Amino acid sequence: MSWNKVAVVGAGLIKMGELFDQSYEQMAAGAFAAAMASVDRGAPEIDACIVATQRGSLWGQEGIGGNTVPSALGLSGIPCTRVENACPSGSDAFRIGAMVVASGVHDVVLVIGVEKMRDKSTQEGLLARAAAGHPLYNRGETAPVLFAPFATRHMHEFGTTPEMLASVAVKNHHNGCLDPYAHFQSEVTVEQVLSSPLVCSPLRLLDCCPQTDGAAAVVLTTAERATEFTDKPVYVAGFGVATDHPYLHEKSTYVGLPATTLASTRAYDMAGIGPADVDVAEVHDCFTITEILDIEDLGFVEKGKGGPASLEGETALDGRIPVNPSGGLLAKGHPIGATGIAQITECFWQLREEAGDRQVTIRNGFALQHNVGGRGSGVSVVNLLTRDR
Repeated sequence: MSWNKVAVVGAGLIKMGELFDQSYEQMAAGAFAAAMASVDRGAPEIDACIVATQRGSLWGQEGIGGNTVPSALGLSGIPCTRVENACPSGSDAFRIGAMVVASGVHDVVLVIGVEKMRDKSTQEGLLARAAAGHPLYNRGETAPVLFAPFATRHMHEFGTTPEMLASVAVKNHHNGCLDPYAHFQSEVTVEQVLSSPLVCSPLRLLDCCPQTDGAAAVVLTTAERATEFTDKPVYVAGFGVATDHPYLHEKSTYVGLPATTLASTRAYDMAGIGPADVDVAEVHDCFTITEILDIEDLGFVEKGKGGPASLEGETALDGRIPVNPSGGLLAKGHPIGATGIAQITECFWQLREEAGDRQVTIRNGFALQHNVGGRGSGVSVVNLLTRDR
């Protein structure tokens, strides 16, 4: 049965990019202001806050807790909890915020994600340190090194081509041109993707998402109170979380991410729908191969058909199942703690038909948001939203 006990009544974000001119707290304040300004009938009083950030593991500042962000937002005194769950930190914070509201403990909850990725260089091992594990099993295992074997295996088993991978980047960079919040706002061609520098075969530079600074926020309340704040609430229809083994040698497959399949099954079951009911999806495209795996694992296409579906335009804005209308991680960027909440914001706008030039056709009234990440991409979160209670 459909859940629909919690509603999103406001959502906003700041422009993603290399934000050297903004502090961590300034980015958070910008996203908070945007979310509150989007509430149609005035900003509600916030009862509690959930903060998504990887600042602890990325920067070695584990003392950063629940007081830092509320203080910057003028909300000192309210209950606040930090959520850190790798790349799905923001989407998991959203899920937790929804459960807090559904529990009846708090009526209005702010879920905010904020991340500073560019103030240190990749040579300083920002992400490598965050994902550090066994000293030998994942030695040298950067993110491209993790996903490249999935690309080569997918190519081997299903005939997926570099052009199919490149088509994902072309589509998402096109969508990013229509998104004023995207880090990259320029078109790319298949030829440009295929001639960009090799990072880890077969993945090239334009197959990879950037490191990005950014922040995003949403305001949650009970379904019963939602109409106090807006005539167009978006409801939480379902969610799912799942895990998988953290190391490559433990994987059961290299042509899919089982955690995504399991998380989506749980979300679909909670919402009482299936993949065919989803009108639009914001999925985790840290690399072009990842989006191809995602659309298969989420049930939008058959296993092995993700490459042709991408090349043939099935996931375009006017395609059968539009994927990443915001530009995705490839163009919009991937400020880890903020990523999932920024995706939720896009789903909110799409369901309310407020996405401007990148608006897709809404038929069934459902949007899906998805992240996968952590060591070995062993954590996946899927959230389902609907505009129909």
